[in-house]
Amino acid sequence: MKLDRYDLKILEILSRDGRITKSKLAEAINLSVSPCWERVRRLEQAGIIEGYGARLNPAVLKPRTPVWVQIELKAHNAESFARFEALVHDTPEVTECVAVGGGVDYLVKFEADSIDAYQRLIDAWLMSDVGIERYFTYIVTKTVKRPAAGITAAELTL
Repeated sequence: MKLDRYDLKILEILSRDGRITKSKLAEAINLSVSPCWERVRRLEQAGIIEGYGARLNPAVLKPRTPVWVQIELKAHNAESFARFEALVHDTPEVTECVAVGGGVDYLVKFEADSIDAYQRLIDAWLMSDVGIERYFTYIVTKTVKRPAAGITAAELTL
């Protein structure tokens, strides 16, 4: 799907403010409401806009202890990766996980009730048949920068 400047501006605005009214969005991109909203529907149907949501502050809701972990698996085959990734999906304390290259297999972010709770969880993972060879734990001492809401048109065209 080819995106023009109106589409890019719509995406930029909606990424910052998913609650903007149809008329305010149309005004912001200099289109009338109907054509503007038709573009939004087209972007949704194409899967470019996946959904809308609120960015919550978890520290206010329930203070958690963030822990980043580097994980290397014993075996490097599709079955081992699938088994580990299934465990990640089934663990609510895991809030982020990426597969990486360069000496380790995964970077995993846990949001635990405490360091003790994290350690009990990783101990259970080690005793399971998921196949962790080694892991390195990094306790977060402070958050320097959080992901910001919104994206720019320049980021969309990179």
